[in-house]
Amino acid sequence: MAEQARLCVVGGGRMGHALVGGLLRSGWIGASEITIAEKHPERRKELEQNFPSVGITGEVVPAVSAVLAVKPADATAAAAAIKEAGIGRLISIVAGVRIAELEAVLGEGVAVLRAMPNMPAVVGAAASALAGGRSAGEEDFAWAEAVLSSFGVVARVPEDLLDAVTGLSGSGPAYVFVLAEAMVEGAVAQGLDREVARLLANQTLLGAARLLTELGEPAEDLRAAVTSPGGTTAAGIRALERNGFRSAVIEAVCAAAERARELGARSS
Repeated sequence: MAEQARLCVVGGGRMGHALVGGLLRSGWIGASEITIAEKHPERRKELEQNFPSVGITGEVVPAVSAVLAVKPADATAAAAAIKEAGIGRLISIVAGVRIAELEAVLGEGVAVLRAMPNMPAVVGAAASALAGGRSAGEEDFAWAEAVLSSFGVVARVPEDLLDAVTGLSGSGPAYVFVLAEAMVEGAVAQGLDREVARLLANQTLLGAARLLTELGEPAEDLRAAVTSPGGTTAAGIRALERNGFRSAVIEAVCAAAERARELGARSS
């Protein structure tokens, strides 16, 4: 392993693992240029099996840049270790830990960025939002966007809007899972086998998501294209609206965002 890695990923849990996998698949960085710092021995063994050419250590090592991917309770200690290692640039993907908290530990001159990726990162389909601290310049943002783009899409937002991002894309996969469950239950009630219903519901959601992302048309236009006046889809949408589907989703996003604000205020 080189004396100084190009990137040290601090925390080898689900998100850290997804990030390293995405970076290697994208070819943005070579395996010999990454180190994963993971304090749990059993997890280190798993990482060594999954990434045999990547350096796996029990502590933070010197590197050009770092990604902080630990549990919130471990963030301060990990940031102190990053400072001790002399790392000058950091992306934190730790939920609820503000940039100012990390800057207070890392000191002046360290570029700190905070990102909010979501669960689909584990399959390379994350939606991430990115905010920067006092010392983060355009070069730092470009670097962070390249890192995060290895496992999905990324958008820049002010840090005070990351709670809104939590309500939308952070919690959003769970809303879709609830929709999938409900679609399956409805189909079963109409006589379909549960496994057949699950197969068709999952593929329908995947196909709809691909239409949204690949065609680039607004959701309302695609919805209109599927909905013939007086047809089956129109009947289904009327039932959704009659039962408050649209307002329930809006309230879900707002409630999750508000809860994120409460948790952030409590931890600061």
